[in-house]
Amino acid sequence: MTKKIEKINLKKAQPFIKWVGGKRGLLSQIIPLLPKKFNNYFEPFIGGGALFFELYAQGKLEGKKVYLFDINAELINTYKMVRDNPTKLIKKLHEFKNQHSKEYYYEVRAWDREENFLELDTLTRAARFIYLNKTCFNGLYRVNKSNQNNVPIGSYKNPNIADESAIYRASEALQKATILNATYKDILKLATKDDLVYFDPPYYPLTPTASFTSYSEFEFLDKEQEELFEVFYELDKKGCNVVHSNSDTTFINELYQKFDIQNIQANRFINSKSSGRGKISEVLVRNI
Repeated sequence: MTKKIEKINLKKAQPFIKWVGGKRGLLSQIIPLLPKKFNNYFEPFIGGGALFFELYAQGKLEGKKVYLFDINAELINTYKMVRDNPTKLIKKLHEFKNQHSKEYYYEVRAWDREENFLELDTLTRAARFIYLNKTCFNGLYRVNKSNQNNVPIGSYKNPNIADESAIYRASEALQKATILNATYKDILKLATKDDLVYFDPPYYPLTPTASFTSYSEFEFLDKEQEELFEVFYELDKKGCNVVHSNSDTTFINELYQKFDIQNIQANRFINSKSSGRGKISEVLVRNI
């Protein structure tokens, strides 16, 4: 770490990227519903990591092993670069910031159409991920069937592309975390009795046209939600503390009817019509 970190209040760790469905606005409702005591912490759909960063900031993860993973390889690469190379990453982000324009955004977005995209160094790919996240429409991460980013540019006058304090704080919080590019199903190999597992998967859509499930090239609909339920059930049998956020739909409520279901009020921002925005009910499923 550099001396610059010492000037930053590291306890105020928070997400370094925007994430649709992120939990920053719901933490005051979620945290009181978590178990007071637990062993290790697992978050298999890490996304923006709001709950992890808040638990870290509150000291609730001290002395515990932390496992953060996701199937999204670009997201996981970015987390690793934030943890391992924050200063170099910030320098690279300033390079992106200095070139930012509408034309540059679409040029950078198109990099994953090139055959040699995965040959780019991991630092550049991480900076690209953050750059697109900070400048795209509503911080949405969406890809097509070929796993190519297809989100349009957002309308920001001065996007915070190189947020130095957020990256340094996140880097410190991530120092002892195990970060894996893996499917949530791998948790069955790792979690043991009394561990805390928090699932925040792509939500089951409220309507057939309201799906933002493709945050990777894989869909997450009925079959996938049912498979996640089976993992939830297996973890419950192992004696783990399992918590799961999802949409308040008949499908999800019936699927988890044998467990404790708490309603949480969230703000909806992603909707093409203003009438479709505002407060919306979500569920927090617990086996506690």
